[in-house]
Amino acid sequence: MSGVNFKEMLQQYAHEESSASTATVGPMRVLRPRARPTSMTTNSKEKNTRSDHSAEKPKSAPITTKSSKKRKAPSKYAPPSKYQHLSPLTDILAPDLIAVFVGTNPGIRTAAQGHAYAHPSNQFWKLLHSSGCTDERLRPDQDVELPARYLLGNTNIVERPTKDAAELSKAEMSDGAPVLEDKCREWQPECVCIVGKGIWEAVFRHRHGKNPSKAEFHWGWQDEKENIGRIADIGEDGYQGAKVFVTTSTSGLAASLKPAEKEAIWKPFGDWCKERRVARNWPPAQPHGQAQDLSEG
Repeated sequence: MSGVNFKEMLQQYAHEESSASTATVGPMRVLRPRARPTSMTTNSKEKNTRSDHSAEKPKSAPITTKSSKKRKAPSKYAPPSKYQHLSPLTDILAPDLIAVFVGTNPGIRTAAQGHAYAHPSNQFWKLLHSSGCTDERLRPDQDVELPARYLLGNTNIVERPTKDAAELSKAEMSDGAPVLEDKCREWQPECVCIVGKGIWEAVFRHRHGKNPSKAEFHWGWQDEKENIGRIADIGEDGYQGAKVFVTTSTSGLAASLKPAEKEAIWKPFGDWCKERRVARNWPPAQPHGQAQDLSEG
């Protein structure tokens, strides 16, 4: 190998190997990546944004409940001029009745119709029947039949009509107590049935200068010393006053007691009324089936 450099020989050999390899290998196939579908070419930022929106739930409409509705403002004192176009309710009274019901005052519907407890929501006539005070459920326009058929009457502690009792003043309620005393002295019923705690509080306040305490108040029959209309100057054989039975209000606005609780309080009074009518043999037999007229003294 004279005259031939070893390094040159090595380079020549490498060149020959490279040429041989190129000769034996066919054309190279280039693999290009397939095009992705359009939905898959979204970049990561767009993908995250879409994901965030898809996770959001549609906002539902606000739920409206009864408690969220605006409540009516409570009633307050109303002067007599507000309802001066309405007439007071006529008392239904007669001599020697077994009981007289004492309400607060006529409501607007009652005053307009001229019959006691005329508002459809008032439970007076229903409780009168369910307790046994009457043997059938009367309509408001049958209130005038109470004395002749059942020896019962009706009056109020305040005469003037209002929407509800809140439109009366405490002074009006208390001032009605001596008027009730006078009515009892005149007609001398066996009993007065106070239809509502507030009425009894007014009578008690007039007599004792304060409302009854929790210990002093109870439903039902009251102590004999609380009789109304006693005539003191005619001796023990004279009129000893009307016994007092305190029962619940029948107004549809009075919801502090459940219907079953009201009926339980009314029931003893209804039983007593039936017993007193039996004791008096009432109604007496009439030639033509007509009840006795008590409208004349």
